[in-house]
Amino acid sequence: MATLARLQARSSTVGNQYYFRNSVVDPFRKKENDAAVKIQSWFRGCQVRAYIRHLNRIVTIIQKWWRSFLGRKQYQLTVQIQRRWRGYRVRKYLFNYYYLKEYLKVVSETNDAIRKALEEFAEMKEREEKKANLEREEKKRDYQARKMHYLLSTKQIPGIYNSPFRKEPDPWELQLQKAKPLTHRRPKVKQKDSTSLTDWLACTSTRSFPRSEILPPINRKQCQGPFRDITEVLEQRYRPLEPTLRVAEPIDELKLAREELRREEWLQNVNDNMFLPFSSYHKNEKYIPSMHLSSKYGPVSCKEQFRSENPKKWICDKDFQTILPSFELFSKYGKLYSKAGQIV
Repeated sequence: MATLARLQARSSTVGNQYYFRNSVVDPFRKKENDAAVKIQSWFRGCQVRAYIRHLNRIVTIIQKWWRSFLGRKQYQLTVQIQRRWRGYRVRKYLFNYYYLKEYLKVVSETNDAIRKALEEFAEMKEREEKKANLEREEKKRDYQARKMHYLLSTKQIPGIYNSPFRKEPDPWELQLQKAKPLTHRRPKVKQKDSTSLTDWLACTSTRSFPRSEILPPINRKQCQGPFRDITEVLEQRYRPLEPTLRVAEPIDELKLAREELRREEWLQNVNDNMFLPFSSYHKNEKYIPSMHLSSKYGPVSCKEQFRSENPKKWICDKDFQTILPSFELFSKYGKLYSKAGQIV
């Protein structure tokens, strides 16, 4: 009973505590609920995105296979169309059997005709060459017979080709009988021009006639027709000599050409200021280094040789690879040459 009395006495306090605790727990519960909702939404979002990625991969694979199938099918159709068209074109235009057969028949007939014509031409040339050789030999024998005509037989003395111990005379004997003796022509002696007194008196020599200068042309009427004037013809005939290029040009042509070139260069100059190295004209101007001197590698000193190696300036550790062979002239650089042009 005492406990019941205590609880009844504390009922108002318990109600207040219950309300207070519920009021304190509600924000925390709401916070936990929001956190749980956020976690669930994030997890479900990850699940949905993963599923979408999976679907995307599957769709991509399906599309790839389907498009490849369509491409192969289209390619096969295209190849089949091209194959048939090319076969038709080759059979009709390039390797037409009947056309080639007719063409080869015409070619064989033409070859036979040309071969026959060439054989006839070769036989004709051979006959002409044989005929020319026979004529040449005949002329040679005739000339030889004319030279040996003194060996011909006479009635008292037989010749060397007409021996009495032979049944028939030698063919050269008959050739000597047909040939005429060879006679050497005497050179004509040129008679000297001699003017005798009788010729001069008879007026048969050219020296007997008086000589006079050429008379000037007579002023006469101009001939009818397309003829030029006599004075024009005489001017063309007796025109003076034209001087050559060497005579027509002056002696100081080179000097004049150099002066003309100097004037042209002066006209093309952009800056007319003369460079004065030992004056104070350029003292206030700022020095602008050239691209070669302003590079990061620095200028090349005069003491260094043209082909000296400086490993500190190398960009990489490897040497330059020679693609082409070196010039023979550069390999002989710095050597002495003799007067004949050979290396000492």
